[in-house]
Amino acid sequence: MAAIFLIEAGFRFIAHGKIASPLPTLGTLRCLESILLIIIVWRLEKNTAAIGLARTNIMSGFITGLIWSAYFGFIAAGIFIVLLAAGVDPLKYFQSLRPSSWRHGLVLLLVGGFIGPIAEEIFFRGIIFGFFRKWGATTAIVISTLIFVFTHRIGGSIPITQVVGGVVFAIAYEREKNLMVPITIHCLGNLAIFSLPILLWR
Repeated sequence: MAAIFLIEAGFRFIAHGKIASPLPTLGTLRCLESILLIIIVWRLEKNTAAIGLARTNIMSGFITGLIWSAYFGFIAAGIFIVLLAAGVDPLKYFQSLRPSSWRHGLVLLLVGGFIGPIAEEIFFRGIIFGFFRKWGATTAIVISTLIFVFTHRIGGSIPITQVVGGVVFAIAYEREKNLMVPITIHCLGNLAIFSLPILLWR
């Protein structure tokens, strides 16, 4: 926790001072955090299975994550259709994510669709959830989701996406005992969210 706090504080200082471009810097930051967390876990536990990242289970976790993602993709599509039928334009919620150029769009997909979700799952599910799991699954789900929600930028409205995502990722990790499952769900979900504005950019 202290290592992550120091890295985050350093990033806030750099981003605030306009020393570097925020999105590439954020991607670099998340890579460093992921590597640091894995090194710490490896040194303490002598393997990464302690956070659900056993090498032998990575492919099976990826496939299971694809299945979970398909279920939630159908649910999201259903909600999308219901909103359209009710006269609500769901695409208006993605306007703020529109990239300023195709390069910015690619960086957005890389950082938001891959690097960010991997780092977040290692920290929030692998570390935070894993720590609070000793007090029961419900406690771990609630606390890891609350921390996950409050570390994201949220406006004045209820952060439904972060709440639902945090709960789903935690439940997937609890059920499958494999961190690749929530990593896959998180990556695919973010890729879908960030792809819409890029597809609508023109």
